[in-house]
Amino acid sequence: MIRLLRSALFLAGMVIFTVVYFFVAVLARPFSLKIRYYVVAKAWSRVMLGWLRLTCGLKYRVIGWENVPETPVVVLSKHQSAWETLAFQSIFPPLAWVLKRELLRIPIFGWALAVVGPIAIDRGSGREALRQIVAQGKARLGKGIWVVVFPEGTRVNPGEKGKYNIGGAWLATHTGVPVLPIAHNAGEFWGRNAFLKSPGVITLSIGKPIDVTGMKADELNDRAERWIEAEMARISGRRDGGA
Repeated sequence: MIRLLRSALFLAGMVIFTVVYFFVAVLARPFSLKIRYYVVAKAWSRVMLGWLRLTCGLKYRVIGWENVPETPVVVLSKHQSAWETLAFQSIFPPLAWVLKRELLRIPIFGWALAVVGPIAIDRGSGREALRQIVAQGKARLGKGIWVVVFPEGTRVNPGEKGKYNIGGAWLATHTGVPVLPIAHNAGEFWGRNAFLKSPGVITLSIGKPIDVTGMKADELNDRAERWIEAEMARISGRRDGGA
């Protein structure tokens, strides 16, 4: 019952904070993409993570900080939960998500998301989607903005693995920027499409950047997949540490 009440309190606060930051996003629209990101996305993320910690007792720890480069990268990350869509915006430099175009049509949340410059694609368009990722991704990277791709395309349950799609690796090999692989066990505390959240400490692990020089997209994708899945096995079930 306590977990239910805490989760309901978090959701209520999330709705309120998102509406507030939607209006902030509208006011911030005339400014540059980076300024909009710091004013809207990063600020909203930090508020939400603090609220999550306060209401649900859910914290996080980061290992592999030394692997974070100073130059823009393409992030390939495990996707288990809604947590990473909150946390990455606070943890990392300004970033752009590669996401389904339909998400931008969600009232309030989607409209605010559009202000911070995501790479919205039609996933059903095949090679055209790859061209969209490269064109828009190159523009974001050129402005010093990271690009985040969930190669499995959708959230997967802990212990499961989806097909790793090639879009993120394709972008990296066509722009020459490194890939930063990321693993985390957020799904053990905040499950896929779950309302209830469990208290504890999420472990997020950052791998060493992968130099894409001379690599083909499928080779790069396989290498990132091997690291992410091996690291998932290593951190699975860890509930120690804190942030």
